[in-house]
Amino acid sequence: MFGSFVGAFSPTLAAFGGRAWRIPWRMSKTRKANVRKRLREVDSVIDTLMASGVQCKQLDLIKDMPREGEMLPRDKYTTFSRTAKNHRKSVHKVPHFTKRPIPRTTLKSF
Repeated sequence: MFGSFVGAFSPTLAAFGGRAWRIPWRMSKTRKANVRKRLREVDSVIDTLMASGVQCKQLDLIKDMPREGEMLPRDKYTTFSRTAKNHRKSVHKVPHFTKRPIPRTTLKSF
């Protein structure tokens, strides 16, 4: 009775940690668009702060970072990962990626 589940509640292989069917292999167009939108919103907040005349050390550091239009797609949609094969991991596989900051710059060798 409890051995066979159907539909969305079917168990996945334990080797995949039980989450193989929940995380898609690649990012959809909608998720990519939402990532770009969040980056542009951060850029607009930075522009507003700089226009208001606020001075702080972090704002001076952020000024030198690339804007959303200047970033490479690799930097927008992937992040550094020690355990991944090429040391890059798709952003949508990071837990709570919509709540965490996307690094604008990466290590030069990765």
